[in-house]
Amino acid sequence: MLTVSTVNVNGIRAAVRKGLLGWLATTDADVVCLQECRALPEEFPELPDSWRLDYTPSASARGRNGVGVLTRVGLEVEAVRVGYGSAEFDDSGRYLEVDLPGLTVGSLYLPNGTVGTPKQDEKDRFLAEFAPYLAERAEKAAAEDRDVLVCGDWNIAHTQFDIRNWRGNVRNSGFLPHEREWIGTLFDGGYHDVVRALHPDVQGPYSWWSYRGRAFDNDTGWRIDYHVATPGLAARAVGARVDRAAEHALRWSDHAPVTVAYDGPGVVG
Repeated sequence: MLTVSTVNVNGIRAAVRKGLLGWLATTDADVVCLQECRALPEEFPELPDSWRLDYTPSASARGRNGVGVLTRVGLEVEAVRVGYGSAEFDDSGRYLEVDLPGLTVGSLYLPNGTVGTPKQDEKDRFLAEFAPYLAERAEKAAAEDRDVLVCGDWNIAHTQFDIRNWRGNVRNSGFLPHEREWIGTLFDGGYHDVVRALHPDVQGPYSWWSYRGRAFDNDTGWRIDYHVATPGLAARAVGARVDRAAEHALRWSDHAPVTVAYDGPGVVG
C-alpha cells in the first residue's frame, strides 16, 4: 500500500505558520507533492525528521512557484529530476519528479493564465511542451515496467463537474475550451484522472476555494488538483479523499490536500 497526497501550499512559510505541520503529523501519506512553495531552499521552514524533501525553486522569479516532493524516511529515492527538458520552464520551479522503486512521482504547478494577457500565452506554451513529454514519459516507463503518477495543481477544471460556477467561468482561464480539450486528450491518451474515476458523476470533490466571500463555506470551488496516473497504477487506486478543513478559520492554504491510497503489485510501500 502506498498513500500519496498533493497540495498547493500557497507559500510554505505561511502554511507552516497556519498549521501545515499539524497536518503532516497526522496524515497517513507516504509521499506528499507540494506546489507554490514560494521559497528558496535555504528559506524553507524546518520539517520533521521523518520526511525527506526534494525541491526546486524558481530561479527567475524569487518568491514565486517552487515545487517539491516529500517522502517518508525509509522509502528509497532512486533518482530526482528537475523539469522536463524545457528551455523556458525547467528553472521556473514548476516540475520535479522522483523515482521510487517501480514508480515515478511528479509534482506539477502548471501556470495559471489570464485571458488576453502574456500569462495565458505562457500557460499555452507550457501545455504545448508538456503534453509530448508526458507521452514520452509514459512510454519510457512502460518499457521499464514502472508506473507514472503526476500530482499537482493543474489549473484546469476538466468538466462541469469540476467547477461549481461553470457557467460564469466559460471564458476564464482554467475552464477555457482549449484547456479542457488539452487535459481531456491527456486522459483519453493513456493517463487516468484517478480521483474522478473513484468519484464518477458527482460535483467535485473540490480542492480549491477562493479566499473571497464565502466560497469555502458554500463549497463554491474548483477541482484542479489531480492525481494523473498511468493505467496500471490508476487501476490500483482504492480510495481518494480531499482533506478539507473543518472550517474556514482552520485553512492553511486556499487549496486542500488531495490524498489517494494505491494497492496491489508494483506499488512501493
